[in-house]
Amino acid sequence: MKKLLLTLSFICVCLFSFAQNTPKVGDVLIVKSPSAQFYNQIDFPKLNTLVKRGKLASYTPVINNEVLVDEVITKDNGNTYVVLKKKDGTKFFGLQTTVEANYNKALKAGELIVKKS
Repeated sequence: MKKLLLTLSFICVCLFSFAQNTPKVGDVLIVKSPSAQFYNQIDFPKLNTLVKRGKLASYTPVINNEVLVDEVITKDNGNTYVVLKKKDGTKFFGLQTTVEANYNKALKAGELIVKKS
């Protein structure tokens, strides 16, 4: 009986923790600095593309920006992607209105964090 109760409680905890990790449309996230030189999990333009478009070759304009989850896409392989747009409505680097990011990998890499309400 103890094993059954322990097993059921473990399953409930697992489901509860999984439910917290799923994004919803309208969630607010914060873009943090990349762990390497480039963002690996967020689909920002490469630095050379920014230079070609006449922008500064730096990701500092997007660091610590609040972004909204505009769309949630779940692929067949189980990866969850989110389409992000800036909370203030401006464009990323003056070029793109939305960017795509691998949600779980970006959270693990520290490129995105969930803003506490």
